[in-house]
This record gives sequence, C-alpha cells and structure tokens, in this order.
Amino acid sequence: MSDPTGHVDIDASGMLLDAEGDPVERAGDRFVVHMDREALGDVPLGKYDVEVVITTLVPGEEIAWTVEGRVRPHARHIYGYRLEPAEGGTLVTSYYDWSEVGEEWKERITFPVVPESALKATLGILERTVRRRGISPTRGD
Repeated sequence: MSDPTGHVDIDASGMLLDAEGDPVERAGDRFVVHMDREALGDVPLGKYDVEVVITTLVPGEEIAWTVEGRVRPHARHIYGYRLEPAEGGTLVTSYYDWSEVGEEWKERITFPVVPESALKATLGILERTVRRRGISPTRGD
C-alpha cells in the first residue's frame, strides 16, 4: 500500500481510476488519485482528483490515510490497514474511521462513504494481488 497504484489495484468501490506519485515512506507523504464518484451512484461529482495524505506509516505494521479534495474544510475520514503476523501469512485488518468528520460534512454526505461490502471486497482483492505478485506485506511492500 505504499505504492499509490496499489490503492487503485485493490479498490472494490470502483471510484479509484488511477494514481500518480512516488511510493510513500512516512506520515505526511502525499500522492494524487483520480476518482469517479459516479461509481457509487450517490453524489453526482463525476471525475475529480484528490490528494491522499498518509497519516500513519509503520512498515509491516500499519498504514492509514485521509483524503483531501478541493472542498474545504477536508472531511477528515481515515482509512487504514493493520498487519499482524499469522500462521501461514499475515492478518490484515481494514478500518475506516469517520469520527473526526465535522458536522458540515455529515450534513452533506452520508458516512461511511464506502460501503462495508466494498471494504470487505477490497480485502479479498488485496489477498489475491499479494498472492499473485509474491509480495510480503510484513516487509512493507
């Protein structure tokens, strides 16, 4: 998940079209994601770009990020993965925290933005992608 295109590769929501930027190395690093909100069918935003801002990065243990778009203040919802060694591989826990979202955003958009079914499906795509590429999540690839 440190590679911006990895986010696009495993996205099950259908919103992530492409990404640009260098692999992230620390909290505060950023990259651009090209989005299409029409995939969710809830808000007619069309295609737009956002910046993904890494909020936590502990290689092999956790990565989390928020999304900043053109509308201010930013919504401040956090997505992340925690990794733990497990028998036969790595246990990946996905989380989505919208507890810091301001009231002005809660009035505009229903949270969670990404449905639970898409978050769960993303974990399946992540597993398949890691397996096919021979990547070790515990190394922080």
